[in-house]
Amino acid sequence: QVQLVESGGGLVQAGGSLRLSCAASGSTGSISAMGWYRQAPGKQRELVASITGANSTNYADSVKGRFTISRDSTKNALYLQMNSLKSEDTAVYFCHTRLFVRYAWNNYWGQGTQVTVST
Repeated sequence: QVQLVESGGGLVQAGGSLRLSCAASGSTGSISAMGWYRQAPGKQRELVASITGANSTNYADSVKGRFTISRDSTKNALYLQMNSLKSEDTAVYFCHTRLFVRYAWNNYWGQGTQVTVST
């Protein structure tokens, strides 16, 4: 089992920055890849950025060049630095990971943190 807790969301003006954090606890030694997803009202949850156990990163086209995902394995933490924020970045942001347990992948999600970008 893994527990994920996000923090760092809030209200920011367009063009501003925020840094999201995700603290992992539980079976953290089994964690490899992690990611950030977001869900805007009336829309499906979408992948924003992901990072592998080898620190290879991947970004949605909409955030490339503006967002940076990183991790600190010594602190069991995941981060998302968000710069040049736009109104369309407004959403609830979720931390995610998955573990292969008993021959199946198990997905783990945080409770989410709200990011609101005002114009």
